[in-house]
Amino acid sequence: MAFVTEALFREDGYLAQAEAAVVAVNERGGIILDRTVFYATSGGQPGDTGKVAVADGRVVDIAATITGETKDEIIHVPAADSWLKPGDRVKLAIDWERRLKLMRMHTACHLLTVVCPFPITGAAVAEDDSRVDFDIPDAGFTKEDVTAKLMELVRADHPVSTRWITDEALAANPTLVKSKNVRPPVGTGRIRLVLIGDNGSVDSQPCGGTHVRSTAEVGEIHIGKIEKKGRENRRFRIRFGPAPTQ
Repeated sequence: MAFVTEALFREDGYLAQAEAAVVAVNERGGIILDRTVFYATSGGQPGDTGKVAVADGRVVDIAATITGETKDEIIHVPAADSWLKPGDRVKLAIDWERRLKLMRMHTACHLLTVVCPFPITGAAVAEDDSRVDFDIPDAGFTKEDVTAKLMELVRADHPVSTRWITDEALAANPTLVKSKNVRPPVGTGRIRLVLIGDNGSVDSQPCGGTHVRSTAEVGEIHIGKIEKKGRENRRFRIRFGPAPTQ
């Protein structure tokens, strides 16, 4: 039987702490809670790390967060054998500094899809070096031009928000999906959109990840490299900070 974990991060990506109850510990020691602030690995964004503590001060370090039998079952993977058991009340705290970097990077990846409006063939978000792969026969882009356009969007301080739509609304607006190979999960009756700009004026696409509240929070970024990956694939690498001088 798959459990359902209330994913607090879907409504508030800035929630770094919360209280919860242990509902199960699986055969591999994974901890399942009734609710969590820990994002589970999905959509190219890695899962959160952090700590789970009980009232007497004992702490379990969480090394990874993943999904279980369904996307709604979130498993907290302890760094070592855990003594937690069903019914335990716990306090959760994610590694906030790491999460914020991932939120900034994930938002930057969305901005890159605005600058490069081509089908996405792959993506991976990381703390310092993220990538987005596009189906582009002839790139025709330079690192400098893409960086300049990205920074225009960052400095414009566009709001970033979320909205839920129905499966039917997504089916009626297929251009919302930018991925060439991966479709957002349907069947639950609703899809989460991430909007950039007022009412999605800059961008709107299905995404379950965590993002900052405005493009300005992304900070300075640059394209570190554009790589050719196959005949029609180009990989753009995003890095924090100013572009290195030659």
